[in-house]
Amino acid sequence: MTTLRPFTCDDLFKFNNVNFDPLTETYGLSFYTQYLARWPEYFQLAESPSGQIMGYIMGKVEGHMENWHGHVTALTVSPDYRRLGLAALLMNFLEDVSEKKRAYFVDLFVRKSNQVAINMYQNLGYIIYRTILDYYAGDHDEDAYDMRKALSRDVEKKSIIPYTHPITTQQLHQANQIPSQTT
Repeated sequence: MTTLRPFTCDDLFKFNNVNFDPLTETYGLSFYTQYLARWPEYFQLAESPSGQIMGYIMGKVEGHMENWHGHVTALTVSPDYRRLGLAALLMNFLEDVSEKKRAYFVDLFVRKSNQVAINMYQNLGYIIYRTILDYYAGDHDEDAYDMRKALSRDVEKKSIIPYTHPITTQQLHQANQIPSQTT
């Protein structure tokens, strides 16, 4: 039986089996601890009866006004535990937290080449909202899809009206700036 529980600092020393996947973005310890301190309710893991980490989700809530949303920073499931519905379970958890925070939508970024993940997210009700050029840096820069799912607060589904043209990472960061009077 799988247990969903909050991610803890101790888990940072036990989750390497999940992060070995080449499509999983890995970060420095300070990045994980920052999320754990600031958005602990968005950081959950799936654990096996033997205590092995099967997968985890890390996210946050951000934006302002109609751009107030939940964001999936990382979702990964160990190869040994794929195709069991764990990703859907973790995504549902994050969506529920976002609903409680009165978010308008949930978004995430995924590599354009990761068709398996794109199909999974589409099956969970996400749409491709826009393309972000050269979002993933590396030997070969790669574009990302910004995928979104409207939540109940977005009655008119404005948050999922797709862009018709790609944007740059600079445009993305400018669009996510919060005006100083709301901070």
